[in-house]
Amino acid sequence: MSLLSPAVLPILLLLASNVFMTTAWYGHLKFPGAALPTVVLVSWGIALLEYCLAVPANRIGHAVYSAAELKTIQEVISLVVFAGFSVTVLGERLTLNHAVGFVLIALGAVFVFKGPL
Repeated sequence: MSLLSPAVLPILLLLASNVFMTTAWYGHLKFPGAALPTVVLVSWGIALLEYCLAVPANRIGHAVYSAAELKTIQEVISLVVFAGFSVTVLGERLTLNHAVGFVLIALGAVFVFKGPL
């Protein structure tokens, strides 16, 4: 399967878009002294890059995935990216409670992709 296939490319684009969005939403926490208007404007600029990846990801991906499946993929990727960002950039620790919560969300994703019960 090619990286440019409609089944794979949207996942790669959503992965990249989530890196930008997580940075836009949480990156400013590393700079508590920065003025709020400044961090809002910088975050908007970063979020624009996220939209430039997320919109094509969903458009391309809808040829293969339902909207619910695309949203589920995005949410799972978002959690994985956030967990990595939280640990590596913000220096926060993930706990067992976080792991259990993430596993429960992943189980929900399994049901979305499983099809009708």
